[in-house]
Amino acid sequence: MKKIICIAIFFGLLHASAIAQNKVEIPVDTTVVTAHRVNINGQRIDYTATTGMQPVWSDDGEAIASLFYTYYKREGGNDLKKRPLVISFNGGPGSASVWMHIAYTGPRVLEIDPEGFPIQPYGIKENPYSILDIADIVYVNPVNTGFSRIVEPKGEKKRDRELFFGVNADVSYLAKWINTFVTRYDRWLSPKYLIGESYGTTRVSGLALELQNSQWMYLNGVILVSPTEIGIERDGPVEIANRLPYFTAAAWYHDLLPQDLQKRDLEELLPEVEQYAINELLPALAKGGFLEEERKNEIAETMARYSGISKEEILQHNLEVPYQYFWKDLLRDQKGLTVGRLDSRYIGLDKKEAGDSPDYNSELTSWLHSFTPAINHYLRNDLNFKTDLTYYMFGPVHPWDRSKNKTGENLRQAMAQNPNLDVLIQSGYFDGATTYFDAKYTMWQLDPSGKMRDRLSFKGYRSGHMMYLRNEDLKKANDDLREFIQKSLPKPGEPATY
Repeated sequence: MKKIICIAIFFGLLHASAIAQNKVEIPVDTTVVTAHRVNINGQRIDYTATTGMQPVWSDDGEAIASLFYTYYKREGGNDLKKRPLVISFNGGPGSASVWMHIAYTGPRVLEIDPEGFPIQPYGIKENPYSILDIADIVYVNPVNTGFSRIVEPKGEKKRDRELFFGVNADVSYLAKWINTFVTRYDRWLSPKYLIGESYGTTRVSGLALELQNSQWMYLNGVILVSPTEIGIERDGPVEIANRLPYFTAAAWYHDLLPQDLQKRDLEELLPEVEQYAINELLPALAKGGFLEEERKNEIAETMARYSGISKEEILQHNLEVPYQYFWKDLLRDQKGLTVGRLDSRYIGLDKKEAGDSPDYNSELTSWLHSFTPAINHYLRNDLNFKTDLTYYMFGPVHPWDRSKNKTGENLRQAMAQNPNLDVLIQSGYFDGATTYFDAKYTMWQLDPSGKMRDRLSFKGYRSGHMMYLRNEDLKKANDDLREFIQKSLPKPGEPATY
């Protein structure tokens, strides 16, 4: 049931972007509020959904961009001083907030099959596992994602794109935007959490310190979903060795391992492969072309056993099997098909079986198949946000300045400065883009001192990059978030000190 409370309330000074006649108007400062209810874990939750456009202000008070957001707030006697606020970002860069919004943590999720594949008719349904029972959530779309846009100045001059499109520029303006949001919605006293997926993990890692240093806003937690390297180097032999546990997981899923391995449970098998990658494969790769021939053959034979790729092919690649080749080759002889990059449970069909890489990303086309119609219908009809702007699933944000990426170090420093700040990492075993073992490695390297290891935790899932698309993992991942948030909240009166 939905009740319209308020449509298009304008905040004072700005009504819409005064762009040229016959162009779609960019609403700069506007909100639409609707009322809803959902059953979460058997409990009825009443909530409001606020969709709108909120400006990014320059230092001299000019609106330089406007970001589209959706804010879910539980109604009914909630003390905002105790009620956590989760601020959610997706990645790309250039990706809208749609993915986690209508498939993971929000009160509505896609109509998809239990494994995450598209079904028709398209649409959404209640999310019985949403974290809205214990936390309010705002989904933020950075510039040129979703409906968010640059607000161009009057005249011929264009806004400088470098203000928005880069690792550090992105973090800087989003921190200011969060300050405005928290102020407008009276959330300064609330416990605060950032969650980011994929490149969004780079974003929230940088924001953790930026919010402390430039906005004087301290967090209780950061959640990294399918994290990138966040500026932590793992090139050379480390990067190559780290691929093997993912190869094992994907081959296990497609029933391509030797039977003595195949019959074992995945989560019982993977630690064995991880230890081999660290203790055997990594030192061998470090020797490069000076690795003894007998040892090279031993390594190739074991890699073949753990990967579903033949020993001959592994030797032909000098023990360095590229990801693209793995996605193309894993099912080549058995089915003549490819496996997905972001989720290797998904299967693709190429023009030719020959080649070194797939023609397309089978998982991404599948996701766009179901997400795009659902989000466009949901925002415009259920949440009543009316606009002719195109909803950018992936927007024009390039070239993106990736230089001076110290976001991992920024997160470490934020944790060191704030004893109340904990970090949770979530990864799918079948993700070949930001692999689960790379995520573990990032966690290990985040704090070289080891003094904050009890504030870092990892959870793995039997799916891919968007692990929540599989219904079983949707429940498990939300339960893990719920537990993380509740455990990381300080006890009343507990000081933030070492």
